[in-house]
Amino acid sequence: MYTQAIDLAPGASPARPEAASGRDAAFEAAIAQDRKVEAQDWMPEGYRKTLVRQISQHAHSEVVGMLPEGNWVTRAPSLKRKAILLAKIQDEGGHGLYLYAAAETLGVARDDLIDGLLTGRAKYSSIFNYPAPSWADMGAIGWLVDGAAIMNQIPLCRCSYGPYARAMIRICKEESFHQRQGFDIMLSLARGTPAQKAMAQASLNRWWWPVVMMFGPSDKDSIHSAQTMVWGIKRISNDDLRQKFIDATVPQAELLGLSIPDPDLKWNAQRGHYDYGAIDWDEFWRVVNGDGPCNRERLGDRVRAHEKGAWVREAAMAHAAKQAARSQQRAA
Repeated sequence: MYTQAIDLAPGASPARPEAASGRDAAFEAAIAQDRKVEAQDWMPEGYRKTLVRQISQHAHSEVVGMLPEGNWVTRAPSLKRKAILLAKIQDEGGHGLYLYAAAETLGVARDDLIDGLLTGRAKYSSIFNYPAPSWADMGAIGWLVDGAAIMNQIPLCRCSYGPYARAMIRICKEESFHQRQGFDIMLSLARGTPAQKAMAQASLNRWWWPVVMMFGPSDKDSIHSAQTMVWGIKRISNDDLRQKFIDATVPQAELLGLSIPDPDLKWNAQRGHYDYGAIDWDEFWRVVNGDGPCNRERLGDRVRAHEKGAWVREAAMAHAAKQAARSQQRAA
């Protein structure tokens, strides 16, 4: 999940329901009837803050997620692969913009959200703090990371907050392309030379457990999960999403002829699901809290990109001011 930090953190206090009132009752009735909450509607402050945190983390994750892929644009093995990767990176930049715009409808400034990312105060998905040392990682990221994101994001199309839900409809359509693109890379490698298949297997080995962690803490350790489900922001629990992802992905790996790096993975006929091994939650929390393999590198790259883009933002603001002045002169 690109918004896993919504479930943080050890020692945090869960959101407290606000005192009952007529507005509370109307809000709860709208949620119970599965009606969309819009920007102009009254909403509890806890609901608004939860949405700001979740949507901004999602936006930050889309933007930071461009970084490991951007490193491979010049090294893609063909012009076709280069064009597809560029299109994917462009999509992710657009997703960040949709989501920042959705967050702005909740009364927050985009500059403040971005400042939170650049200063390290805001979280983004832990998955983007892992290295991508081979071309196969572009396949694994698309197949596994975007595949896991889709599992979480499709239910968000039914999120109770209208602007977020509507943004997710477009995003999910484009993420499905990203997942297919990644699987196609893995399929080409798996059907290639022994060295290419070994590259694909090594990439699967690197990404499997970090992706399984993407869905966030287990339900019993998830601080805010229950409240977000009551509010209709979240529709499916972390553990159920994780199980759904594993059940869908194991047959895909078998089709590729690759092995999931989990010796405890096995089909449980009684449950109708795959059983899987223990997750290293210590690693998860280390990465979330800033001590992952690429945390400092990713944030540093993002800060440098923001600084180098200052002249573009300044030029755009100057142009907008000039256009506004001309419009005022014509109106006069």
